[in-house]
Amino acid sequence: MAVGRSAALKVDWAQIGTSLGLKGQTAAALAAFKKRNDDARRKVQLLSDAPQTVNFESYRSQLKNQAVIDEIENHFKSFKPATYDVSRQIKAIEAFEAQAVKNAEETKGLVDKELGDLEKTLKNIEEARPFEDLTVDEVVAARPDIDERTSQLVSKGRWSVPGYKEKFGDLSIL
Repeated sequence: MAVGRSAALKVDWAQIGTSLGLKGQTAAALAAFKKRNDDARRKVQLLSDAPQTVNFESYRSQLKNQAVIDEIENHFKSFKPATYDVSRQIKAIEAFEAQAVKNAEETKGLVDKELGDLEKTLKNIEEARPFEDLTVDEVVAARPDIDERTSQLVSKGRWSVPGYKEKFGDLSIL
C-alpha cells in the first residue's frame, strides 16, 4: 500500500495532459479522475490523523454511572468494522481506464492522420512551381471549376470578373 501511495504522490497531473496533448472529453475525464483522487487522498489523510484509541479510564473518573461506561467499552471492544466488496468499484475503474485508453488511441490516430495530411500539404507546397511558371492549361487541369465559371461568364456576355475593379481599381484610364 505504501508503494502505491508514494507512486500516486509522484504523478504530475498537469504534465500528463500537456505531454499527451489531451483535449476534449479525455482531458475532462482526466481532470475528474484527478479530483476524485485528491478527494480520496484528503479523506484518507483526515481519517489516519484522527485518534484511534479511547481512554475509558478518563471517562470513569469524570462520570458517576460506571455501568454506562462499562457497556460502551464492551461495545467498543466487540465492534468489528464491516467489510465491503470493492470488486464493483475496481471494475468501474478498469472500465474507465479502458475507455480512457480507447479515447487516447482514437486521439492519437486522428493526430497521426492530421500530421500525415499536413506533411503531404507541406511537401506539395515545397515542390510546387512558382505561380508565374504555371500555364492556363495547368491551372484548368488542377481546378476545372475555374474553366466552367469562365465559360459561364463569357456565355452571359460578362467579360469582367466580379469584384475585380473594387479590389484592384479600374486600369482602363491608362
